[in-house]
Amino acid sequence: MDFGFGLGIRRVPIEDSFDLHSFRPEDVRDALTDYLEAAANRGFPEVRVIHGKGKGVRRAEVRRWLASSPVVQDFFDAGPERGGMGATIVVLSPKSKI
Repeated sequence: MDFGFGLGIRRVPIEDSFDLHSFRPEDVRDALTDYLEAAANRGFPEVRVIHGKGKGVRRAEVRRWLASSPVVQDFFDAGPERGGMGATIVVLSPKSKI
């Protein structure tokens, strides 16, 4: 997947997890939206979005966006072995609903 943010294009592989740490705050929403659509189109039933623990600001923003996304069926904290409060598991809607 290519992103046209900032000064250049970024190539991001579509895998079952997506780490937001390398994105500028103003690019996170677009990057997450594009990633979730691509993951859903590839048939992933769920993905892990890594947002970090910190003060919880990015986590709250990510969850607000997830709640309004048509490709998201559900989301919840990752288990301790998958990042705990620093990651969110996103259950994607079946491809036929997108």
